[in-house]
Amino acid sequence: MKTGILSSILFLLCAMVLFSCQEKTQYFETAGSLHTPYHIKYSYTKALDKEIQEALRGYYHSINPFDSTSIISQVNRNEAVEVDSLFGVVFNKAMEISQKTDGMFDVTCAPLINLWGFGFSKKDSVTPQAIDSIRSFVGYTKVHLQGNRVTKDDPRILLNFSALGDGLSCDVIANLLDSKGIENYMVEIGGEVMAKGVNPKGECWRIGINKPTDDPAGLNQELEEIAHLCGKVGLATSGNYRNFYEKGGKKYGHTINPITGYPAEQDILSATIIAPDCTTADGYATSFMALGSEKARELKKRVPEIEYFIIYTDSVGNYKTEHSEGFTQYLANKGR
Repeated sequence: MKTGILSSILFLLCAMVLFSCQEKTQYFETAGSLHTPYHIKYSYTKALDKEIQEALRGYYHSINPFDSTSIISQVNRNEAVEVDSLFGVVFNKAMEISQKTDGMFDVTCAPLINLWGFGFSKKDSVTPQAIDSIRSFVGYTKVHLQGNRVTKDDPRILLNFSALGDGLSCDVIANLLDSKGIENYMVEIGGEVMAKGVNPKGECWRIGINKPTDDPAGLNQELEEIAHLCGKVGLATSGNYRNFYEKGGKKYGHTINPITGYPAEQDILSATIIAPDCTTADGYATSFMALGSEKARELKKRVPEIEYFIIYTDSVGNYKTEHSEGFTQYLANKGR
């Protein structure tokens, strides 16, 4: 009898010691700026700043076109380089989105973007002849990934994954947090978001969708809507309203139509996409801007895994908002 009681006491003592030694989880925040600001919140037993920085360095080494030592820079110089798994992921995702959009999304159109200049700084010097010359070596069907090497139909082809970059970086950090068994986090990089679980209040993560205004400085942050992200989803927003120029009474957005070589003249001012991962959301947000509202609705039918919220102008210039049926679950006012 005494032996049984003693054993029970020892068991309880051991259990108490083990319980007291377990590290408690809490929410940590990591923030900084590389090419763009980032803000990461997660619930864990310790801070992961070092691991996050290491993951971001790996991301930049793979697809940063402004780093001469990166893999993508070597590919663009036609060097015999083997690409890593991250490069393969983003390349294949880019090709997938290009196919689904009939080429309106194209990661080979960097030369056209360079021709127009950042913020269309070179627009006055662009000629139809220059556009036609560049279009001869632009096109997603002219570049291929064979094993771990990129091949091109024309050596002048340049790759740029910027339209997927912020979304991809969110997924890179999310994958790191997933590998640690973390159930609650929000990764925001350059305005794109990958979220999972709940925030410190135990509620869905709340992400604002800004109202479009003619505000190149980005100082106006008036909200159009708030998305409530539960579960695990990625969210990305693309907009023309902060980077455009006017010519002949028309506004031309920052999105280049890779087929025509000219800025896309479309009715969408802002497109917010929710998808299972942020890379996908980022790519389709850019695609919606180039496609316009009518073709964007058609695209949604072919890509059921995405949901959209768009802000656009109708044929007489009226301000409109519209969202897919599946986006309703993410809205604060779900009856809208």
